[in-house]
Amino acid sequence: MSVTNDLLNTVLRHASQEVSRKEFLNLAGRGLAASVAAGTLAACQDKPSASAAATTPTTGTPAAQVDASTTYTAASGQQVASSEAVSPPAKVPAASDKPIELEAWKSDVDPKSPPTPTPMPPEQRVGYALVGLGHLTLEELLPAFGECKKSKPVALVSGSPEKLAKVAKQYGIKPTSCYSYADYDKLKDNPEVQAIYIVLPNSMHAEYVIRGAKTGKHILCEKPMANSARECELMIAACKEAQVKLMIAYRIQYEPYNRLVRDMVRGEKFGKVKYIQAQNSQSSANPDHWRHKKALAGGGALPDIGLYCLNTSRFLLGTEPTEVFGYMHSTPGNPLFKEVEEMMSWQMRFPGGVVVDSITHYDTHDSRFYRVNAERGWLHLDNGYAYRGQQLKTSHAEGPAKMQNQITVGTKNQFAAEMDHFSECILENKQPHTPGEEGLQDQRIMEAIYQSAREGRPVKLPPVSGTDVFRGPEPA
Repeated sequence: MSVTNDLLNTVLRHASQEVSRKEFLNLAGRGLAASVAAGTLAACQDKPSASAAATTPTTGTPAAQVDASTTYTAASGQQVASSEAVSPPAKVPAASDKPIELEAWKSDVDPKSPPTPTPMPPEQRVGYALVGLGHLTLEELLPAFGECKKSKPVALVSGSPEKLAKVAKQYGIKPTSCYSYADYDKLKDNPEVQAIYIVLPNSMHAEYVIRGAKTGKHILCEKPMANSARECELMIAACKEAQVKLMIAYRIQYEPYNRLVRDMVRGEKFGKVKYIQAQNSQSSANPDHWRHKKALAGGGALPDIGLYCLNTSRFLLGTEPTEVFGYMHSTPGNPLFKEVEEMMSWQMRFPGGVVVDSITHYDTHDSRFYRVNAERGWLHLDNGYAYRGQQLKTSHAEGPAKMQNQITVGTKNQFAAEMDHFSECILENKQPHTPGEEGLQDQRIMEAIYQSAREGRPVKLPPVSGTDVFRGPEPA
C-alpha cells in the first residue's frame, strides 16, 4: 500500500531528527489505517458479491461498496481528488434498434427523458444522393444527416464543379460519387445509393423524378411536388412503373409539435374544431432568384410557403376541402412580382362546416403560425411552419378561470425525421406517409385557388370521403 511506504519514508527522513509524541502517533495511526484498508479490500476481492450488477473495471469492487474518496497521482506528482471508476446499472438489449435502458434517477414530478438514441451502424443505413446544392441542401439537409439514425449522404449532384468538390470534402463524399446534371442517370451504377433526394427548382422536379425512377432508386422530392397536376400524375406513374417508392418532403407532418396538435384536434381535446386561421409570410429581396420566375417556380407565395397552410390544415383535420375561394394581389411596379404573386389569401371549406382562413405573403416580416379554434378552447402554434422554435399555447375555461398553458415537448430535426421515415420505408418495404398522391392533391387544390382568384368566385372541389385518404401508414 502507498500509505505504508509513505510511513516508512517519513520515519527514515526523521531518523536523525527529534520526533514529537504527537507526530509519532499520527504516523503510526496512518500505518494502522492502511493495514485495515488493505485487509478490507483483500476480503472484498476474495468474496465478491454474486448480485452485484456493476463493478469497478480495475478491482471488481461492487458499486455499492465503492468509496468515492480516492486520489489520482498526476505526472507532476501532485495528488488530484478522484473517485473509483464504476459503470452504472443498465439493461442492454441485444437488438441494435432497442434503446439501452439506464437506471432511473428522475421522479415522476418532472417530464421523463426520451429513450437513448439508437442509430443504426453506418454500413446499414440508407445511402442518399442529394440533387442540388442550394440553400436547403447546404443549410439544412446535409447538417441534418448528423441527427439521422437510418440515413447517410453518399452522393451529390450539382451543376457547379467547384461547389461539388468543396461540399464532397466537407462531408466525406467520394469524388467518384459526385455527378453533374448530365451524369445524373449514372446513379444507377452506384450501389451505395438507395435513395435520391430531389432539391431543385419546382420546374425540374418532374424530369428528375422520372429520370431518377429509371435508375431504380427510390425518390424523395421536395414540395411543391411539381408545377401542375399533370406533372404530378406523370411522376407517380413513372415511380410505379419502375417499382420504386416516391415520397414528398412534407417535413411538418413529421415534426413533434405539429403532430401533437394533430392528435389533440382529432382527439377533440377542446371539442369539435370550428375554424382554423393560418398564416405563412416572409420578405423577399432578389428578383433574379428562381422563386420569382414563373417558369421555374410555377407561382409565387402560394406554392412556396402558402402550401404549408394548405397541407398542414389537411393534415390536422384528416379530411379534404370541398370548396375554395381565393384573392390574389401584387404591388404594381415591384420588380419582385413581375411574374409571380406577392400575396394570396384564401378560404377552404371542409366537411362539417369547418372553415380554414389562410394568407401567405412574400413582402412582410417573417410570420408563421396557425390557430385552431374549437368549441371549448383553442390551440395556437407559433413558428408552426418554421424549421425550429415552435411554441404551443392553449386556452380554455375552468369555471370562473381562463386557463392559458404553454406546452413543451421534445424537439426533433424535421429533416432528419422525414429522411429517416423514408429510409425506414425502404428498409421495411412500407408505403411512405406522404406519398406522391399527397402532393398531387395539394397541387389540385392550389390550381383551384388560382382559378378562384382569377375568376373572383368560389370553386368547388371533387368530394373525397374518408380520413387520410392520400396518406400512407403513420410513421414510427
